[in-house]
Amino acid sequence: MAKLNLKKYTDFAVERTIELLNIDSPTGYTSDAAKYVFDQFKKLGYEPEYTGKGGVLVCIGAPAKKGSSAKENGLLIEAHTDTLGGMVATIKSNGRLELTNLGGMNANNAETENVRIITKFDGIYEGTLQLNNASIHVNGDYDDTKRTWQSTEVVIDEDVKTADETKALGISVGDIVCFEPNARVTKSGYIKSRFLDDKLSVGILLGYAKYIKEKKVILNRPVYVHVTVYEEVGHGGCSSVPEGCTEALSVDMGCVGEGLTCTEKQVSICAKDSGGPYAYEIVKGLIQAAKDSGADYAVDVYPHYGSDVEATLRAGYDIKHGLIGAGVYASHGYERSHIEGVHNVLRLLVQYTK
Repeated sequence: MAKLNLKKYTDFAVERTIELLNIDSPTGYTSDAAKYVFDQFKKLGYEPEYTGKGGVLVCIGAPAKKGSSAKENGLLIEAHTDTLGGMVATIKSNGRLELTNLGGMNANNAETENVRIITKFDGIYEGTLQLNNASIHVNGDYDDTKRTWQSTEVVIDEDVKTADETKALGISVGDIVCFEPNARVTKSGYIKSRFLDDKLSVGILLGYAKYIKEKKVILNRPVYVHVTVYEEVGHGGCSSVPEGCTEALSVDMGCVGEGLTCTEKQVSICAKDSGGPYAYEIVKGLIQAAKDSGADYAVDVYPHYGSDVEATLRAGYDIKHGLIGAGVYASHGYERSHIEGVHNVLRLLVQYTK
């Protein structure tokens, strides 16, 4: 079958992704990003609502028939806009900050990154995460020091040398620390940034929603999108499942790495991750939809991974579950995907929900 031409919606998805990437939203500090997502769905003509946790839930479409049966066999598509980040754990005697990570932020690849310190009441300050005693010309143990949150510190871009001077700025324990995403799209179509997991998928779902609205697609069952805000700490998808949903599909990053077959230009279909197998019939249905749509796809097993839909299952919802996503390399680091991967996810989604 000829591939669906979704270039317009792919470009839209990438544009929205870059905008969203530039809105700080580590787990626990997501209201600005959620508002952006809410507003984007409104602009597309939908009626989104906020969940109690602060996520965004929206009905993309439903069959024209009326009555209780119209609400049955619903599909919930889940993605998340919360990201990795940090929190001030200690204000050190030298005025610098020791962090605790939010989600799986790793000190090994966060070193030398610029950060924003979001104080509770006194504005935003800039700084950089550095190794303690970071000057190579001074520190003879630089190469051998294990990078941890205890061996690194945020050097604040203010004239502070003591804990009291830092506190006087209004910086306190529990303040959020956001890492610079450094988002860009290359001429060759690669999308590079921290936190493509999972803002790229949110952009894709906005592109999908735009396609459904503009093409006046009549879906064969109710379809909802839930953009969650606590996936990185494991409970994003635990709630807010609309009545009648019997299936949940997570659109999250597809893994790219040694031992796997997926590339950044493909849509990845996950058969199993660290939480166990995904529903066999859903995986089969996704593969068939990929074939029918002409999407370039791969099927892989992810060795170290969990998703929103697994949280939905663990919360007790009686649903079948699946997981797809654009291939992303260097997960939880400086990540990379490709516009073709976005295009292939859209092809699969459009076909699967016809």
